[in-house]
Amino acid sequence: MARFSRVLSATAVILGFFAVWELLCRLLHVSDLVLPLPSQVLVTLVTRFPDLWPHLAQTIMSTLTGFALGVLAGVVTGVMIGSSRLAYDTLYPLLIGFSSVPKVAIIPIFVIWFGAGTVPAVLTALSLSIFPVVVNVATGISTSEPELEDVLRALGASRGDILWNVALPRTLPYLFASLKVAITVAFIGSITSETIASNYGIGTVMMVASANFDVALLFAGLALISITGIALYGLFSFAEARLTGWATRESAVAT
Repeated sequence: MARFSRVLSATAVILGFFAVWELLCRLLHVSDLVLPLPSQVLVTLVTRFPDLWPHLAQTIMSTLTGFALGVLAGVVTGVMIGSSRLAYDTLYPLLIGFSSVPKVAIIPIFVIWFGAGTVPAVLTALSLSIFPVVVNVATGISTSEPELEDVLRALGASRGDILWNVALPRTLPYLFASLKVAITVAFIGSITSETIASNYGIGTVMMVASANFDVALLFAGLALISITGIALYGLFSFAEARLTGWATRESAVAT
């Protein structure tokens, strides 16, 4: 019942925000070229969804492909950094340096290497998603209980056994926390790449709408991006709750 009340309250606040937006735009006679009415955005989103869906599907595909590759590389690199001092001293500075470079500056390089289209979007999503995964996995590996490791070592467990049975399960909450961040930034990365070097995808639709001063379509694209981002985040939050519920207090606020 309490959960239902929270959902109801949150829904009311969100609907109230759009109601105030609609009311102010009508009262102040705001031009559609400046800020369209939420009702106009909704109508545009519904009527033009059949045209928007193929572009959104392309963006989701690019995002999930880059995200999956980034998670795979991030987990492997995170395990190496968390379990080896040498890997920490050599790989971590390189990773931080690469992550500090604005991805907008890297996308043109991807275009030169692979041409405009899907590949730069996938690589941009990969490059953005790998860092949070590495940091969280390395933290989980390096903070596993040394006392438990000592007990297992005394019982004859190998380093691989300790890693598989202690460190990796201990890392799962950290991993899922990073996945929720990584999927969001990967989605942003693929859209950013599409706005720069692609002729397909929701990012391309946004650029075309902006060039044609189709502000309603522009806001409809923003709404579609927001809804998809929330859905992807919620998907991994659901998986986190099912797979790592043992690490979360029942009274904790859901994320």
